[in-house]
Amino acid sequence: MDSISFRKFVVPEMIFGNGSFALVDGYAKRFGLKRVLLVSDPGVTEAGWTEGVIGCLGKSGIEAELFNAVSSNPKDREVMAGADCYRAAACDGIVAVGGGSPIDCAKGIGIVCSNGGHILDFEGIDRVPLPMPPLICIPTTAGTAADISQFAIISATQEQRKVAIVSKALVPDLALIDPLTTTTMDRSLTACTGIDALVHAIEAYVSTGGSPLTDLHALEAIRLVSRHLPKVLAQPDNLEQREAMMLASTHAGMAFSNGSLGAVHAMAHSLGGLLDSPHGDCNAQLLEHVVAFNYPACPQRCRRIAEAMGIDLVEMTDGAVRAALTSAIHALRARAGIVGSLADRGVTREMIPRLAANAMQDPCMVTNPRQPSRGEIEAIYVAAL
Repeated sequence: MDSISFRKFVVPEMIFGNGSFALVDGYAKRFGLKRVLLVSDPGVTEAGWTEGVIGCLGKSGIEAELFNAVSSNPKDREVMAGADCYRAAACDGIVAVGGGSPIDCAKGIGIVCSNGGHILDFEGIDRVPLPMPPLICIPTTAGTAADISQFAIISATQEQRKVAIVSKALVPDLALIDPLTTTTMDRSLTACTGIDALVHAIEAYVSTGGSPLTDLHALEAIRLVSRHLPKVLAQPDNLEQREAMMLASTHAGMAFSNGSLGAVHAMAHSLGGLLDSPHGDCNAQLLEHVVAFNYPACPQRCRRIAEAMGIDLVEMTDGAVRAALTSAIHALRARAGIVGSLADRGVTREMIPRLAANAMQDPCMVTNPRQPSRGEIEAIYVAAL
């Protein structure tokens, strides 16, 4: 890294630890909030976390208007409905409880409530003029790190694509990062969000927007996911393993929020927008193929990624390292139960030109270490079929 390069590094105030979600009322009171929009989703509500947070807020006399009409890939219409709900209830702040979908939706609601217009007006980088209302995030998954990032990913329903909104204005005011809340995740969600954290870390580490600060967090996240994801899947009630995965997610979030991402996310956003597929599953399908494509542009960094995953590289050539790294990624997702191909998920060759075109327009592609042509992106999709 050139010593005169400038890099921005932003994170919210964070409280990490078991039981930290119960601090929400004190912080909401400190922000001067009296009535909040509580953004969640049906699954989190069913698990009991939404009710628990409402109860905590009530202890300080803070009212909560529940909005949990959020799907697994938050839609533009859901954001706009949430903004209407915020205004109708005369809310003065937002509390998001859930995984990346409710948190991204909450960010979108905050953008619209402060700036007006439609959420899709803010697509791109640094296009949010006014700050959001106070936002407190309580993540219930270990992977997306939306609770600490300056990203929001929203599905444009008419165009069947995902848009990325990236701005310092999207960094929440507070993240209450509580490993206890991840104990209600099922195996599939644990696996998909865990691989998502790995993708965040790997892409941030090879990103052209990275820095020594993001490198530290990215490598530690890779180590943690590689060691602890198989363990937490085998022992889902082991709180020590849940803590390790939540810590991995947080490290990866600090890395990608400040160093950006790459072709895996650009291509996964395109897939998720067209098929409404789970984001972590899309990432898992693509990671090994993008790593193989990127390897010639960053062989030394890929070596360090392989070492962080526990691969012995003694006397390995570059070709052998690339093969070992992609095999290790494939093996990890297979151990996590993420098997099959894009074709198994309904992707056809006829869809690939459209998928590639949308991926090429995604802001995450800008910081990929090897700039691909549209044809090369099509070839990666084909390899993942």
